[in-house]
Amino acid sequence: MDDTERLFRTYHAPLVRYLTRRLGDRDWADEVAQETFLRALRQLKQGPLASERSWVFAVATNLVRDDARKAARQRRHLELLRSETRDEVVPAPDTALEQQQERAKQQAIARRALEALTDRDRSALLMREEGLDYHEIAAALDVAFGSVGTTLARARRRLIEVYEALQRETPSDGAHDAAS
Repeated sequence: MDDTERLFRTYHAPLVRYLTRRLGDRDWADEVAQETFLRALRQLKQGPLASERSWVFAVATNLVRDDARKAARQRRHLELLRSETRDEVVPAPDTALEQQQERAKQQAIARRALEALTDRDRSALLMREEGLDYHEIAAALDVAFGSVGTTLARARRRLIEVYEALQRETPSDGAHDAAS
């Protein structure tokens, strides 16, 4: 097995999970991962990578940053589609449907809370969730090793604050505005 195949087999699944969480779209995550591995292939032709996992996650994170405007347009489009779908759903007394709708609502709130974080905080949390250690996160985000713990603690605290605020703002299922 050559270095390229080994690199792909080792890091593809965790990278796609990270990118899916980061972007909220599995197809888009696959595209970014594919571009990351194409760049790795080119880089490996020049010589071995010093810290493979950090390098792969750093390149993927930079690709996401470079593609931010496109991502924003896609997220707006997805939100529009989601809201149209929610408008078309007819409430039913089925508790399984109600539970599914509640889970979807909580997931949407969690996604909005994650998107409210700064890019570095969001990336640090998602990289840590994928199992990167502090050294790898520091290298991937180009920050000092000593600041990773502080960054993660701040990001977790901010995520909780935003999530709880969004939960308070989101009306429960029977509290629709009658003035519409």
